[in-house]
Amino acid sequence: MGIKERRERERLQRRNDILDAAEKVFFENGYAAAKMDDVAQEAELSKGTLYLHFKNKEEIYFGLTYRALTNLRGRFQIILDGKDNGLEKVRKIGLAYRKFAEEEPEFYKTIAFYEMAQLEANEEGLQIVEKCHKEGQGVLELVAAALQQGIQDGSVRKDIDPMKTAFLLQGLSNGMIQLIAREGKHMQKFEMFNADELMQDFIQMIRRGLEPD
Repeated sequence: MGIKERRERERLQRRNDILDAAEKVFFENGYAAAKMDDVAQEAELSKGTLYLHFKNKEEIYFGLTYRALTNLRGRFQIILDGKDNGLEKVRKIGLAYRKFAEEEPEFYKTIAFYEMAQLEANEEGLQIVEKCHKEGQGVLELVAAALQQGIQDGSVRKDIDPMKTAFLLQGLSNGMIQLIAREGKHMQKFEMFNADELMQDFIQMIRRGLEPD
């Protein structure tokens, strides 16, 4: 390995170390309260070194968002690579999305904040913003690919637009996941059904809406 390649590997490792530290700081304190000083201290770096890799708090947050989206995309890719028909893959992707929100709640919140807040980066930070956009688009494209497979194998109705439907499913799923997070304990205590049953019924409702007549 040449000097250039070694330096690039060291640079990437340092960025990953900073993001590891930022995960702890941002997830414990929240985006608004987190400070670059805190990240530098957690990473055991000088502020000068930190600013060599990330110009501001927004760039760090985009780095964490990219991590979160990569995690989610990997989960969906495993399902898409399976042998199920397209409609069953859509069902499994829906369940995987909820599992992601449960297993990685801070990553789920990171993506949600990224989608709602529309943070802006300066010109130097546009590269990481573009990476986030492409990774988020990649997540939706996997859902659309499952829907397209379903159209081709006959398990999904042919009159839908796969990408438009992927956006609709994302919005509906986010609403259900947030409802369960907010009302799950209430359901368990006061209702005749629990959060798991509600999610299963939601997935079944989506499935029926996608099945051919």
